Formats: sequence, structure tokens, C-alpha cells
Amino acid sequence: MAISVPSRQLFIDGEWREPVRKNRIPVINPATEEIVGDIPAATSEDIDVAVKAARRALKRNGGKEWASASGAHRAKYLRAIAAKIIEKKDKFAKLEAIDCGKPLDEAAWDMDDVAGCFEYNADLAEALDAKQNASIDLPMDTFKCHVIREPIGVVGLITPWNYPLLMATWKVASALAAGCAAILKPSELASVTCLELGEVCREVGLPPGVLNIVTGLGPEAGAPLASHPDVDKIAFTGSSATGSKIMTAAAQNVKPVTLELGGKSPIVVFDDVDIDKAVEWALFGCFWTNGQICSATSRLILHESIAKEFLDKLVKWAKNIKISDPLEEGCRLGPVVSGGQYEKVLKFVETAKSEGATILFGGKRPQHLKKGFYMEPAIIIDVTTSMQIWRDEVFGPVLCVKTFSTEEEAIELANDTHYGLGSAVISNDLERCDRVAKAFEAGIVWVNCSQPCFSQAPWGGKKRSGFGRELGEWGLENYLSVKQVTRYISNDPWGWYTPPSSKL
Repeated sequence: MAISVPSRQLFIDGEWREPVRKNRIPVINPATEEIVGDIPAATSEDIDVAVKAARRALKRNGGKEWASASGAHRAKYLRAIAAKIIEKKDKFAKLEAIDCGKPLDEAAWDMDDVAGCFEYNADLAEALDAKQNASIDLPMDTFKCHVIREPIGVVGLITPWNYPLLMATWKVASALAAGCAAILKPSELASVTCLELGEVCREVGLPPGVLNIVTGLGPEAGAPLASHPDVDKIAFTGSSATGSKIMTAAAQNVKPVTLELGGKSPIVVFDDVDIDKAVEWALFGCFWTNGQICSATSRLILHESIAKEFLDKLVKWAKNIKISDPLEEGCRLGPVVSGGQYEKVLKFVETAKSEGATILFGGKRPQHLKKGFYMEPAIIIDVTTSMQIWRDEVFGPVLCVKTFSTEEEAIELANDTHYGLGSAVISNDLERCDRVAKAFEAGIVWVNCSQPCFSQAPWGGKKRSGFGRELGEWGLENYLSVKQVTRYISNDPWGWYTPPSSKL
């Protein structure tokens, strides 16, 4: 299972380039706390070089090489990338597990999704050709109108560490399918597989500058990218606080942004469920990906009549979760991504205790793991709606629980949040599920499950969870600009002004 982290430079204009300031950032394996490699640390000078490379890629050969090429042409590259990802799946999954602590089985699943997302966007790119020059019906027969869908231009893509390559792919695949040129800035906490995507692009012959990958710290690389005057759009996934800064920076140049921010999502469980099935979904919805999911259904809202039995089983199931090195067979919970995140999550648990909540299970280091950023998944009860644990996103394996007696109360509790990304309802009464789904103030609703995600379905939130949608046809539209072309087809003069007399 031994695998070393490749030593890479920045991927700019189809080549590996050393950062201007030659700085690097250590890669720390969260399972061992050991330094296992390093990544280049880009600064504003490198961002400038990358943006210029992307701009050249758009204009090269009059745009025929990429931006104005057919969607079918771009689709060939997307499919070639997908094939390479599958070819390198085992290596990529291991690198991701080492880099961010994700259990190896999850990382392998993510690589399948990465390839699937590139394949799906290849389909969308091909379908785009048929939509070009679509006619618009007009009320005047002296005019004809059609619409051209064009790439929005050079786009900056800033992505998080919980799904390093997959979250990057959600943006990269759509941007490339649309004909944009992109600069990807992954999180400094997990950039290894994103840099390897650069090598994949080189191997498949992606035109230089179409995708540039610059790793580095947020203030030194992400901020200059967000505020760069020659970047036409920013797409960001991350915290609400950083999203607000990106909006501010983008506003200076009046550039569009897509924001997929935090969440504090509810999972409402009614009293007519199969308890064991519902327990597993409750666990999966919060503890999958080591609890580091923006859409985590981390607020369990439980019908009071089944609360005792449900919580008893919840603890028994939680105790049975294998916590181990992510590369160990059967691992289902690995370490959180970094020492800083580890301390933050532990502090959330301690604050909940100090505010009067009860730690029903977990919330501390497992006894059998002396090193690494591991913690037992926490289940917290006796929670009030004013507590920090109910209101704030933890981004770790922490589930808080409240009970309800009526459907109306459950909906009120579910919507009692500044966020609006995910939500889930579990009940055998499908009419009730439909009512609750419509009442949820969220961009995503899961019925009798939690966290499934498909490339074909729109992803995004409302309220402080951001705006815009990724995935599906909506993801492609994020990176397209629509141009109206209207032509006067009559031979008659327009006749609005009186023509000058011949004497003049």
C-alpha cells in the first residue's frame, strides 16, 4: 500500500513551472501527523502568469483551438481525461487518502465520480452544438433572432479540501465543456490529486493554458485570483466567511460569482420508519467523509415517540464504525484533515458541554489511536436552539439531536438556521415527505436517504449557503454567456424618420 507523494510544480500553460518566489508548503498526512511531501506555494505573480496563459488559450488561432471550437471537439478531451482518471484510480485514491484522511473506499468511490463527471460534461458539450443558433419567435415578421451560447471567458475556480479532486472536477469539467479557460486554486490542505490532474491534462494533450493549476495559501493565491481584473468569473466552494470576501473582491470588477458555502442541514425522522435503516442514514448523513461535508445532515430532528430506541441504536451503530488509518481495509472513519481542524472540532464539543448539552457518545480521541487527528464520532443530546452546536457548522463528525412532536414543529426546527444547502426527511408516508420537502428552505432535499449526489442533478443552496447551481445542465450554464443576434430581414426602409428632401 506504500505510495509516495509526487513532487510537482505549478501547472501553467501546459507545463510544470516553479513558483516565482520558489516557496513550498508541506503536505501532512493527517493519519500520522508526518510530513509526506510538499506542494508549490503560488503568489500573485504566479496568478498573473496563469491568467495570461488562460487568456492566450482562449484567443489562440482565433479561438478555434478551444473557445469557439465545437462542443464535440472539447468532449474528446473530457472523455480522454475521464479514461486517464480510471486508469490511475488506485493511485489517485491512495494519494487522496494520504492527503486529506478520507477512507480509501470513499476516495476510490470519489474517483469513479470524477470520471463520471467528466464523461457527463462531455455529453453536455456535444449537446451544446445542437443548441447553438437556436431561433427565437418574435412578434414582428420583419426580424429574425437567434441565440449564441459562448464561454464566459477566463474563470477562477477555488475549491475545498474535503473532496479535493471531485469538488475541483465539478467546476473544471463544466468550465471546459463550455469552452472556458480556467485557473484552479485548490485548498492548500489537500492539493495533491488536483496537481496530478495537471499531469493527466498534459498526457491527453489538452491545449496549453486551457486548465492551469496553482496551489498556495488563500491570502497569497486565492485572493489575487478572486480580484484579478482579467478573470471573468469566480466559482468558489468553502466557508461563508471566505465567500463573503470573494463576493466583495469580485464586485470591484462587477464579475459574476457562484458560491457553494457552508451548511447546517437537518434530517427529520418520523415515527413510522424502520429504525435500523433510518439510523444508518442518520450516521451516513453526518459521518461520511469524516463528517467534513458542507451538506452534512448534522442536526437530527427525531420524533419523540421513537427517540429512546433510536438513540440507543444510534450509539450501538456508532460504536461499530471502524476508525483507523484510511488505508486500512474496512476503514469507515479516518482523521480530520489537519491539526487546526481537529482542535476546532474538539472545541465545538467542549463548548456544547459547557452550554449544558450532553455528550451521549464520542467526541474524543479513540483509545487505540495515539497519533493522527482522529476523534470518535460525537452524538450530542439535550441541545437547545440557541447553542453554538445547533447554529454553527462544525465540519467534523458531530451530530446534535432534538426531538419534536408534530410535523409543524419539525419543519420549524429544520428551517431554524441561517443556512440552506441540504435537508433530509425519513418517513414511510410519502405524502408527508412531499409536504416536508416543499416546506424545507434548502436547495437540496433527500427523501429516505442522505447525501447521494449525481452529476445529472443540480447542486447548490440558498440563504447563507450561497447561490448558483453546479452539476447537471445548470452547472454548464454557469460558464456560458448568452448572446442575442437579431437581423432585420425586410427590404423596406425602417421609416421612423422623415427622409431629407432632395433639395438638401
